[in-house]
Parts: sequence; C-alpha cells; structure tokens
Amino acid sequence: MTRMNESNSAVIALPSSSNSFISVEGFLPRDTARHHRKHILAVLKESLQEANLQPSDIDCIAFTKGPGMGAPLAAVAVVARTLAQLWNRPMVAVNHCVGHIEMGRLVTGAGNPTVLYVSGGNTQVISYLERRYRIFGETIDIAVGNCLDRFARVLKISNDPSPGYNIEQMAKRGKKLLELPYTVKGMDVSFSGILSYIEDATPTMLAAGECTAEDLCFSLQETVFAMLVEVTERAMAHCSSQEVMIVGGVACESHIAPSSFTRDVGKCIIVHINMIPLYPSSTFSGKSIHTPPKYSYFDAI
Repeated sequence: MTRMNESNSAVIALPSSSNSFISVEGFLPRDTARHHRKHILAVLKESLQEANLQPSDIDCIAFTKGPGMGAPLAAVAVVARTLAQLWNRPMVAVNHCVGHIEMGRLVTGAGNPTVLYVSGGNTQVISYLERRYRIFGETIDIAVGNCLDRFARVLKISNDPSPGYNIEQMAKRGKKLLELPYTVKGMDVSFSGILSYIEDATPTMLAAGECTAEDLCFSLQETVFAMLVEVTERAMAHCSSQEVMIVGGVACESHIAPSSFTRDVGKCIIVHINMIPLYPSSTFSGKSIHTPPKYSYFDAI
C-alpha cells in the first residue's frame, strides 16, 4: 500500500503471505492462483491495519494487469474489481515491469536511472527517454532467474527460501571458476545455451571430481551476472547515465551489485537496489550505493 502526492510519497504497508506452497517444479499457475485466492483478503485486511486506514481513505485500487501468469493475475484482478465496486473507487491497471521500476524509484529516490530488470520471468535493460520506457536490451530466450532456478533443480537445491538465494550462498564457497558459454549479442543476452551446457556437464564433472557443486554455482553466477553488467553498462554509456537501478527478484542477490558495476569504471556510479520480499522474514528495502569514491546505505523502511 502506497501513499502518493506531489511532495511526499512512501510505502506505508507491505504485508505478505508465505510462499511455502512452492513445489520442486517452481511456481505453477494453478497453485499460485489458489494461494492468492486463499490469502488475498487477509493480506488486504493486514494492509489497512498496518497503514491505519479505512476504505474511505483509499483514492484508487491499483492492480497488476500483466505481463505474468494468467491465473494468478485473474485471481487478483477479480478482487481488485470487487473492491472498486464496493468502495466506489477507480481502478488503475499497472504494467508489471513498470511497477517494478516505479516502486524502485519511489523507494530508492533514483532520478532517471538505467534499469536492469531481472527476475524469474524477465530480463531487460530499460531507460526512460522521450516520455516512455525504452528497452535497450533483453534476453532472447529465458530469463536469468529462470536459468538459475532450473540449474538449482539439477543440483537438487532447496526452494526454501528461494533457489537463487541458495545458489548465491553455495557460490560464496566456490573456489574454481569454470569456463562456461558467454552469449552476448549486441545489447541482448542468451541464457539457454549456458543452461543446457551446465545441465549436461554437471553429472560428469561432479562424478569425475573436476569441481564441486559450489564451484558450479560460483561459475554460473559469475558468468550470467557478467553478461548482464556488460549490456547494462553499454546502455548507460549510450544514455550518458551515472545511475543504474536493479529491480526484480534477482535484485535480492547481493552479488550483482555494487562492485559488479564499478570493477572497470573510473567515475562515480550510483547503484540503486530495490529488494522485494522473497520469503516471510525478509523486509522491503531500497539501497543506494555510491561507488567510488564513497559508499552510503539507507533502508527505505
């Protein structure tokens, strides 16, 4: 729940429900929709209580129109339409991608950053030019989050709290950087090739003792993040931008920033990270990292 006005905007409530329903296959549309239908009214009530608001205080009902999985989107849209009619308030359809970006700008205070949008379903490099968002580059096949999630199944890594988080923790113990396919085509990236390669090579390499599971996680993470940083920095150069904002579920993986964007850059870059809750114990936060020469961190909430 967000309060918006010309001089002061803030997230005033952000309750969530557990994602413990996730199966080993990941988010399935039918199960996700069932989860949303079961918990949405409780989450709505908690939002109003947390924000200390009554329905009469609400100005409009915003909901995610898409893109995304049809069944969960429809489940939430039905509730949003019902509330709009009950409370006699207008509905505002929000683009999923733009919602990530604008929430990130709200939380971090970013001005006009180059955006790296990375999640389980999306991988795009975006910038705002001439009154609209422009896509400078994107994946030509699968999203980076989907690549990480599918590799987690190869190693039988737990979904609790999320596959990407667990890969990151294992990668911290990796010692050996393996050479993996690195596919950048202009401003676009491809992750299907590296995923196919590592899926096929993993059983053989582990059986032969050539590397550990931690080495594989480390190598995959380093390679895919390097690809993303390359195309994002190219977009920043094109837009003469010194700000980059990382949004989406993969933004929760701390390894992707800030050092990744300053390794080969001499000037000051401001890295804004919009972290979303992936599991019940997490908090919604935005961080701005000015680097180099100085670092400054702040929590949005």
